[in-house]
Amino acid sequence: MPNHWSAKTPQPSPDLSTGLIGWLRTNLFSSPSNTLLTIVGVAILYVTIPSFISWALINATWFGDSRAVCDEAAANGQTGACWAFINVRMGVFTYGFYPEMERWRINVMVLILAFNLTPILASTIFKNNSRQALLGLLGIALTFFIVGPVGSILMGAYFFLPLAFSTLSKIDTIVAPIGADARAIGFRLLGALLIGGGVYFITHSLISREIAATVGILMSFLMLCLVLIRSLSTMGWRWIMLFSAFPVLCFYMLLGGVLGLPPVETHFWGGLFLTLVVAGTGMATALPIGILLALGRRSELPVIKVVCISFIELVRGVPLVSVLFMASVMFPLFLPENVTFNKLLRALIGIAFFYAAYMAEVIRGGLQGIPKGQYEAAKALGWPYWKMMTVVILPQTLRLVIPGLANNFLSLLKDTTLVAVIGLLDLLGIAKAAMADSEWLGFTKESYVFAAIVFWVLCFAISRYSVHLEKKYHTSYH
Repeated sequence: MPNHWSAKTPQPSPDLSTGLIGWLRTNLFSSPSNTLLTIVGVAILYVTIPSFISWALINATWFGDSRAVCDEAAANGQTGACWAFINVRMGVFTYGFYPEMERWRINVMVLILAFNLTPILASTIFKNNSRQALLGLLGIALTFFIVGPVGSILMGAYFFLPLAFSTLSKIDTIVAPIGADARAIGFRLLGALLIGGGVYFITHSLISREIAATVGILMSFLMLCLVLIRSLSTMGWRWIMLFSAFPVLCFYMLLGGVLGLPPVETHFWGGLFLTLVVAGTGMATALPIGILLALGRRSELPVIKVVCISFIELVRGVPLVSVLFMASVMFPLFLPENVTFNKLLRALIGIAFFYAAYMAEVIRGGLQGIPKGQYEAAKALGWPYWKMMTVVILPQTLRLVIPGLANNFLSLLKDTTLVAVIGLLDLLGIAKAAMADSEWLGFTKESYVFAAIVFWVLCFAISRYSVHLEKKYHTSYH
């Protein structure tokens, strides 16, 4: 039987608006100008990327303990990067001129900070206290193998104190809720002060006179938080410890001079360690100051409003270099003859107040973006100003301004390189100083590329985490 040909049903044309082809057409070839830019960009990448990979990876010298290794490789035609220079100088790039025998103190502080920030930054994963306990045991074991028993003891004490305080705060016989009998609260406040005083006298008599006052004040503060805050979560206690106990621990561990630790002056600090100290301290102090400045600028009290506006406009009108120069050179001239401040401390204060002014404007923009109904609803409940701000307004504001705050944090991290103008050698300053070594003259590219990679990794991590926070706390009023 002969076969009869019949036309098939017409099919729709392929959808070129989705998939890889759709992405290319939308983002790279959407117009003649974009097509031209794409072609030029691909040509530039074709010229630069292969040569960079050849220099940095394929023909590079990775291992060695002297310049002779790189010179021998160059004589054999291996004209690539000399990463042996970075390997030899890695200790200086990381710790600056901090004494080599005392660098374990920096390692302990970094490990404690990393393991205690992990539950805060990944709160959805470590919401359960049992998971936090497993993380703490892992931190103790890792610290023991890297540093030794002293570091593991500090890790365990710091990590598990929030868990202990969280458990104690849920015991009704210990905690007095706000608004309870004033006499009961007074007795508990007195008990907290007595505990702090007892810790002071014990520390002063048996351990160290230098740290007795600080430890007593810190313990009193923690006890006051314990008796005044009802059922505070472990995460809340970690935040309190991060802004109260950790700076004190870092101060005595890194500077030394107590408990048998040799003193290390701040002019020995440098490298990546100093960069992280300046950036971390600046971020932690500039944000709360910026919040207060933003609230002050929107205040109805004329004196507070004028002071905040004047400070913000004055600081935003001058470059950071001039602020650092004033803090380092000019500020000591206005002090009494026998009064001095550490150069690093002056730089930290200058950076914190400088970026606080910028963050204040970012936060003020977020406050203006909150619908008026949120204010009216809080006032209708009869809430005072500070309760309205801390419970209703500021949480929503901070969610809205995450991109702006992340941008300021990135700028602060990169601007830590400006401390070189006052004689502090951060990562970039150490890279420049390393190039002056007579044994390694001529390896400028390796130093700058290494510093650029480190800064890019840190900035990329902050950027991606801010994107994660935006998706997690997405807020829309439309």
